Amino acid sequence: MFEIERTLSFNSDVLTPGDEYDYVTRTSLNQGILKSTGFVNASNINPAGTWSLGLLQMDFFYRQKPWYAGQFVRKVTPKISIPPKAVHFFTAVLNKQKARMLSVLVRNADQTFRTAAVKLPVTGEGKLDFDFMERFVAQLEARRHAELEAYLSAAGLKDTRLTPGEKAAIEKFECMAWKQFNLKELFGASTRGKRLKSADRTAGPLPFVTAGEAEQGVSAFIGNDVTVFPKNTVTVDMFGSAKYRNYAYGADDHIAVVHTQRLPPFAAIFLTAAIHKAAHTGKFSYAKNFYAKDADELEIMLPVQNGEPDYGAMELAASAIQKQVVGGVVSYSAQKQAESQQAAE
Repeated sequence: MFEIERTLSFNSDVLTPGDEYDYVTRTSLNQGILKSTGFVNASNINPAGTWSLGLLQMDFFYRQKPWYAGQFVRKVTPKISIPPKAVHFFTAVLNKQKARMLSVLVRNADQTFRTAAVKLPVTGEGKLDFDFMERFVAQLEARRHAELEAYLSAAGLKDTRLTPGEKAAIEKFECMAWKQFNLKELFGASTRGKRLKSADRTAGPLPFVTAGEAEQGVSAFIGNDVTVFPKNTVTVDMFGSAKYRNYAYGADDHIAVVHTQRLPPFAAIFLTAAIHKAAHTGKFSYAKNFYAKDADELEIMLPVQNGEPDYGAMELAASAIQKQVVGGVVSYSAQKQAESQQAAE
């Protein structure tokens, strides 16, 4: 049903301004899209209606517009005509192959894909049942949108109107005064987690944070006797990726914990973005890990008032941004829910 091919890749430094095309890399973040771009050249373009496969986490992403590829990306092209709603069904089917693809060397990925077999719903005549796939996807979407509505209501996120202070923070953001600060001088020494091998972990209620983007780095819920880090703190993994934690957690030795627990939560969220921007620069990798000592040496840029970090402005700005994002989600959810209900009928 599918063909897998190597893509003609190039580096991002030749990209042009524009948003007609996506530049896709092997990352799992943002559906593999590093950035949008204008036209570069015709020979490297991959058409819409294909899937990209990033040879890192082996993620399959469907491409709705033409795209260019970075290194270690494959193009997966359907040999059959797939209705729009059924595309989501096939994306899930393809991603079911991740475990199998990750179990082999990258050089064997193409052959592993070509020899894979999948089970799909069929009609009584043995043909692919696209009608069922489309109805099934529509029903799932409707259910998920209903769950989202319930969550937003329970979490108090339905009201996305900005307060006067939040409006002012957004309006003044571009003209804020900024200053560089050392992370250790602001929050004291960062703490490194301790190694806990998978085989030694026992099941329990405590989130255990390791390096990685999937599930925000939470790899397990454990019952082991480990150091419990407080909520409202920031973790930085071995690649320099920073994440805000609004819950207590344990962490392994590839995690550095920045002790921001005394800050207002939205100020800590703002700070997380500043830390991520300073640390997640490509400098750290499997060959060179980010550790707590690197966090202590990290220099970050923050808004200031009278030469000191303006945590009040940070809090208002982060709160306003959250409302704007949630507002977009609410609008999108309402639109998709209406479309899903219509399709289900």
